Amino acid sequence: MSTSRNGYDDGSPYEPYYPPYDSWGDGSPGAGTVSGPMETSAPHRPRRRRLGFAVGGLLALALVPVAADRFVAVRIESRTAKAFQEGMHTPLPPEVHVRGFPVLTQAASGTLRRVDITAHDIPARGSDRPLPVTELSLRLNGLTKSDDDSEARARSAEATAYLSYSDLSNGLGLEVSQGDRPGRVSAVVPLPFGSQVTVTTSVTAASGNRIVFRDFKVTGGALPDVGSRLLDRVFAQPVQLRNIPSGLRLRSVATTADGLTARFSGSAVTFRPDDAAQDGTSQSGTAGRKAA
Repeated sequence: MSTSRNGYDDGSPYEPYYPPYDSWGDGSPGAGTVSGPMETSAPHRPRRRRLGFAVGGLLALALVPVAADRFVAVRIESRTAKAFQEGMHTPLPPEVHVRGFPVLTQAASGTLRRVDITAHDIPARGSDRPLPVTELSLRLNGLTKSDDDSEARARSAEATAYLSYSDLSNGLGLEVSQGDRPGRVSAVVPLPFGSQVTVTTSVTAASGNRIVFRDFKVTGGALPDVGSRLLDRVFAQPVQLRNIPSGLRLRSVATTADGLTARFSGSAVTFRPDDAAQDGTSQSGTAGRKAA
């Protein structure tokens, strides 16, 4: 039996069949015909959440090494500060910063690329004229320690020591202040019967980490013999800085409004508590002979 285009052979009309679901597959009855503009479906939020969780997980994994590295750095800084305080007899631990990232690999190699230390109020021990260091800033390169932790050594180092006029006055026994021009300080010399004169003197660096006073000039009144004898007793001998780590060499001394600034540098700089805290004779020790 054959069929025509619009009906069957018996003459009954042919009616096309429409399935009870839409062509988009959502299963809703009568949705086979689209009568209006097609609407865009809402964003797939669960997928975005999964993506956010994945990114957050990756960030957390990336931060784990950073946190571990910082933990090691803080531990090294704390132990270094404690050792420095005990060796130099400072009232408070110094500020210590381990530079460079990562610190873990530096610690594993046994050498820290750079360590910065800032200490305050370092006393001068074993001296008849103690001159404390008001502030000492150290920049240590290539810092290593001995196997028994008895000393630490820097491949090279630079340091700046600040000596306040107050500490300088207490150490010398005269009132010292800034001079009339750079490189000079003023000292008030007491005389009998309550009088006094003011003298200025140049300040220079000498070998052996010593500060030398030269070229005295009287700026107020006449200096009698008793005043000259007092100046000789105070300034004839250089003032030696006895609380500087072994191996550092005094390069220059400059005057400021508040005190003296002494600059040091050296190589094979050794931190050995018994030497550094006592006197300047450690400068001729092992580290001193190797220093530049």
